[in-house]
Amino acid sequence: MALRINDQAPNFQAATTQGKIDFHEWIGDGWAVLFSHPKDFTPVCTTELGYMASIQSEFDKRNTKIIGLSIDPLNDHEKWLKDVEDVGGSSIQYPVIADTDLHIAKLYNMFPADETGSAEGRTALTNATVRSVFVIGPDKNIKLMMTYPMTTGRNFNEILRVIDSMQLTARHKVATPVNWQRGEDVIIVPAVSNEEAEKTYPDGWETVKPYLRKVKQPK
Repeated sequence: MALRINDQAPNFQAATTQGKIDFHEWIGDGWAVLFSHPKDFTPVCTTELGYMASIQSEFDKRNTKIIGLSIDPLNDHEKWLKDVEDVGGSSIQYPVIADTDLHIAKLYNMFPADETGSAEGRTALTNATVRSVFVIGPDKNIKLMMTYPMTTGRNFNEILRVIDSMQLTARHKVATPVNWQRGEDVIIVPAVSNEEAEKTYPDGWETVKPYLRKVKQPK
């Protein structure tokens, strides 16, 4: 079955560059980002892993762990990550999964369930669909899914922006408007009546439309 937002993120055990993990145990009580790659030593992915290393502290501030995945064995990962560090200028402090049997890629619908074979002999093109980002919440449910083509580098600043929004809206009865950035006005959700909103926001709000009420971001 295809995964959807709010589905439980499939659990798995895997070998990584930082040892074996149980995914749900590794996440713990925080958030997590799983981002996947079709193959080691690919140019776009090399820039992506390097950039993620350079901004890992931003994920740490948000109580969010990051973990990569690639369809290649650990010994290839270890060699590749030296290139990643050289290109990105930052050391890799997060684990990278070796999904050599395609098990996790199939669990997360990046391959059809009946895909056969292993990493051996596969190319980036045969693994082209393994270019997804999953954001997973403390409840182990999938909060966001995005899949990119191989020729387009991912915008991980956008992932940070979305995490800011999801963490804020998980705590308050608000939504965030188009292109929202942390600190900007938010939207009072329609389920909150004006009477209820008056108690929460005694300084008032801007009514753009009866169903669109903007208010300062809660702290």
